[in-house]
Amino acid sequence: MSKNLNIWIEGTIIAALATVLSLIPFNIGPSFSVTVGAPVMILYCLRRGLVPGFFASFLWGVLHILIGTAYILTPLQGFIEYFIAFGFTGLAGLFTPKVQQAIADQNKKALVWQVILGTIVGTVGRYFWHTIAGYYFWGSYAPEGWSAWFYSITLNGASALATGAFTIMVLAVIAKTNPQLFVPKKSVRGY
Repeated sequence: MSKNLNIWIEGTIIAALATVLSLIPFNIGPSFSVTVGAPVMILYCLRRGLVPGFFASFLWGVLHILIGTAYILTPLQGFIEYFIAFGFTGLAGLFTPKVQQAIADQNKKALVWQVILGTIVGTVGRYFWHTIAGYYFWGSYAPEGWSAWFYSITLNGASALATGAFTIMVLAVIAKTNPQLFVPKKSVRGY
């Protein structure tokens, strides 16, 4: 099997795992949640890089639609929140070279720092688009006296903060105890 095919198969499996983990109820109210599948996806993005990270993250969003857990008001809102927003989690893959270098240097402090930065960028990338969609499509649900922007920024910001903090905690522990999980294994045949 070619190396590229292994990467795409791994990304598909990770997207499915992240989707299943996202089914774990970690909601506080109807609009605030911690995405339990995020650590798995960010780990994959940091392990494989930007393009595979975008692919797996995009597929993660598509799977939410396919299994019926997506909240879709209009086709455009669904596209923004499940194709674009989830896909932008893949921005964490920008930090793959620095993660790999920190592991090669056996510098756990640098590794944890790069994991934190990658998690922040991937989480902000995703929730930026949720906030845009929140303003345009969910703003009418804002409590009386709240602007649509304030409502969207507050709810999406709280979810982003909680998801990011949860992901950082999980991945920092992994980085300190099992940094090899951030490094793709070579195939026995050298692929």
